[in-house]
This record gives sequence, structure tokens and C-alpha cells, in this order.
Amino acid sequence: MLSTLYAFLRNEEGQSLAEYALILVLVSIAAITALTALGGDISSTFSTVSSTLGG
Repeated sequence: MLSTLYAFLRNEEGQSLAEYALILVLVSIAAITALTALGGDISSTFSTVSSTLGG
């Protein structure tokens, strides 16, 4: 029983998937934060470009 528990604790098969998921979450949070902070400026820029192009 103890050897089975030790083997389970040493198993690293799902570790890289969890690391990639964590990186994805952190990048998503950074992107959402950046878009929230810069959203007004981006919208203003697109409006300016649109009006300049006559759209």
C-alpha cells in the first residue's frame, strides 16, 4: 500500500498540462487587464481612423 502511494506521489504525467494551464490563465488575466485599462484609448483610436477613412 505504501509503495502504491509513493508511486502516485511521484507520478508527473499531468504536471506539464497543469503548468500550461496556469500560464494560459496568467496570460489571459494580463490581456484582460491591459484591454480594460486601454479600452477607451483603443476605442477612440478606432473611431478616429474610421472617421478619417470616411466609414
